[in-house]
Amino acid sequence: MKDPKELNRLSRLTAILTFLQTKTMVTSTELASRFDVNKRTIYRDIKSLIDSGVPIYAEEGKGYKLVDGYNLPPVMFSDEEAHALITAEKIIAKNKDQSLVEAHHKAVEKIKAVLRMKDKDSVNQLSDRITNLTNLRKETTSNNLLDIQSAITRSICIKISYRTASVESVTERFIEPMAIYHTRDNWVVIAWCRLRNAFREFRLDRIVDFKLTIEVYSERKFDLLQYFMEQRNNDY
Repeated sequence: MKDPKELNRLSRLTAILTFLQTKTMVTSTELASRFDVNKRTIYRDIKSLIDSGVPIYAEEGKGYKLVDGYNLPPVMFSDEEAHALITAEKIIAKNKDQSLVEAHHKAVEKIKAVLRMKDKDSVNQLSDRITNLTNLRKETTSNNLLDIQSAITRSICIKISYRTASVESVTERFIEPMAIYHTRDNWVVIAWCRLRNAFREFRLDRIVDFKLTIEVYSERKFDLLQYFMEQRNNDY
């Protein structure tokens, strides 16, 4: 039987490797705080991972990162983690944006493919016994969410034809997407509208035509929390 301390260390090494995959660069201070150990322990853990063949690159004064292209297959999930994924799948399956539904379903299928057989049986049983009672008609009102997410991360300008609610007219807009949020029924993109020369919100279900351009827009100062606070103050 393995020493419990060694098992804890193995668990931490796996968690460190998983965490490294989620960020571009991670500092030893951040790792020590996250796993509640001192930095000397982190140095030993990183050396152990490197000695075992994991391509970790240390940049002096910045931190650690995995070499581009290295990925650890997501084969180890706790029961709680697997159940959370299935619950999320059921919620997203009733989402009104088709691109999100399809992409998440494909991701979950890949995850299920690498689960151990006994875990697959448990996950499939739970999947049959959990449901979401929203959007029972499986209505789809948009199909652009993932493209908008991509545009946000790449700072790409979008051209849309947008139908306003008040006058039922359609206008052409060039927008610089900044953020997205979800209401009870629809997704909304917050963007700099070049037509209005100001930040505006656009419901995805009112976008009649959508096109990603090749134009990269200049960085604007935008803080999502501050934006919502300003909007709330304007309502009073």
